[in-house]
Amino acid sequence: MVGFFKTFIFLLVMALGLWLTFYSVNNLQQIYLNTTNIFIRFGVILIFIFTIFIIVRYLLLMFFSILQTIRRTADEDFSIYKTDVVSIIVPCYNEQDVIIPSLKSIIAQTYPNLEILVIDDGSKDKTYDLAKKFEFNDGHKSLRVLSKTNGGKSRALNYGIEHAKGNLICCVDADSKLDKYAIELLVQHFKDPKIAAVAGSVNVVNTDTFLTKLQALEYIQGLNMVKNGQAFLKLVNIIPGPLGMFRKEAMMEVGGYSHDTFAEDCDLTLSLIAKGYKIDFEPDAIAHTEAPENLLDLLKQRYRWTRGILQAIKKNRQYLWNFTKRPSISFVMWYMLFESIFWPFMQIWGDIFMIYLALSTGTSQLLLFWWIMFTVLDVAGAIYCLLLTKEPLSLAPYAIIYRLAFITVINIAKIFATIEEWFAIEMSWGKLERKGRIG
Repeated sequence: MVGFFKTFIFLLVMALGLWLTFYSVNNLQQIYLNTTNIFIRFGVILIFIFTIFIIVRYLLLMFFSILQTIRRTADEDFSIYKTDVVSIIVPCYNEQDVIIPSLKSIIAQTYPNLEILVIDDGSKDKTYDLAKKFEFNDGHKSLRVLSKTNGGKSRALNYGIEHAKGNLICCVDADSKLDKYAIELLVQHFKDPKIAAVAGSVNVVNTDTFLTKLQALEYIQGLNMVKNGQAFLKLVNIIPGPLGMFRKEAMMEVGGYSHDTFAEDCDLTLSLIAKGYKIDFEPDAIAHTEAPENLLDLLKQRYRWTRGILQAIKKNRQYLWNFTKRPSISFVMWYMLFESIFWPFMQIWGDIFMIYLALSTGTSQLLLFWWIMFTVLDVAGAIYCLLLTKEPLSLAPYAIIYRLAFITVINIAKIFATIEEWFAIEMSWGKLERKGRIG
């Protein structure tokens, strides 16, 4: 009965969102027909196109996500897939506050044959010494700590891959704590020889502040709807740093991790898609990570992510127009361009234009309903994802603040990152200082 009630709430909110969409689009049409102002007419056309794009994107992702969930539920292949050894690479740089709980969670994995390689990338704290205490080899599982001079995360990962014995490589950030079944669940996807990589799910562990609750909701929606929808097409566009598994042969074919972007995980994923491989997602393989607890750290993180993604797109720009030869990679890259550039700019411009429209034409009601429309759709998406992940629905109301302020702040950071990347302004890695919340 409770499950039916929750589903009814989701359908009701979804229906309200669609009604508000038709209402807003109809009002935009009336404004266009009733004005001769060229600027307003042009702006209304842009807002109309932007709104349609967002709604179509939202509904398609929701539709594919639902289909993927149905397909997973209906999967009748219950055979257990195992390979000889899975190698887990844990790159570390100054991770003394988080390395112990991270390694404990990896050692506790239910998958029987694991080779764990901790790569200390020239840490200046106690990371190496703390990790060294965990070294062991019981014949089935082993843990070794390798040290190298500091060269960045991508070089540390490649160093680990060079020393790995397994034909499946799982990359885990040192500040992530894994659920005990994570590796076993990821391995099952490699029954399909065309699967080159599988993304794990990432959850925020420190949900004790207003800002981290917003990020927790963002992660749940961003992974369990977006990545679940992408997984239906086997075109997940980014394998996240906290947890992702790769077929070693495929990684070697594309040259492993590159060193010339700030989003080595995105760059590698795009390279694999360009080679024709499938990229999947496992929502039940969960890595718990620590989200930034103050606004400045959050903005630095999103700034780096955006610039890294843009660098990866720029590096692979030759695939943008390869719709006939490589339609998958072209589709993925245009989707990423829309998410990274077009959407942030249009959202900020759209807010400004709608305020101008309300002041100049007296249609303040449209402004209100336009904002409510996106908010209601965000709430519907939140409810769907919370139902899917069995997380408490108490996070759903945060979608209102998410639409009111959070997404605008994040999009402004993305815009600054885009502008600075366009002008090739130098940037640093900007490592986030962890508080040790995953313990």
